[in-house]
Amino acid sequence: MSSVSSTNTANGDTEITDTANTGNTGNSGTVDTASVSGDVPVRFDTKIVVVLRDDLEPWQRLNVTAFLVSGLGTAVPEVVGEPYEDADAVAYLPMFRQPVMVFEASKETLTAAHGRALSRALPRAIFTSDLFATGNDRDNRAAVRAVPTGALDLVGLAVHGPRNAVDKVVKGARMHP
Repeated sequence: MSSVSSTNTANGDTEITDTANTGNTGNSGTVDTASVSGDVPVRFDTKIVVVLRDDLEPWQRLNVTAFLVSGLGTAVPEVVGEPYEDADAVAYLPMFRQPVMVFEASKETLTAAHGRALSRALPRAIFTSDLFATGNDRDNRAAVRAVPTGALDLVGLAVHGPRNAVDKVVKGARMHP
């Protein structure tokens, strides 16, 4: 079993520490620690971040987060690890290889983060306020397609990429409480 924690560094980065027994993180989410043992911190060279608008209801925050990360898992398949299995050989679905950091931000900060993610061409997923009124994927896609990029009423953004690029994208957002 892993124990994951985050620490803010002097330059404002969030360093993820994972005391797992293995350093196998695949292509995306590779670690910069040469040899990983049980108590050696793992530092990923990529980040997965979700930024939620700070005026959402609790149920909306959970719903938006779930939708957003599902997009990253399909667009960037190398962030997904191997399937799990318990001691009784019951199989479970694979999950991300690395932690997902969740932040909150004002509408303006979220909009700026979206612009920075676009300018860096990072893999991203969005959730707009219009999607709370739809009930299926077809209507969700139509609701987003109907609005120009600059006019999207964003309530959530998920981004994956190199640590430094993602840190710059989420500048101004704060860790979700």
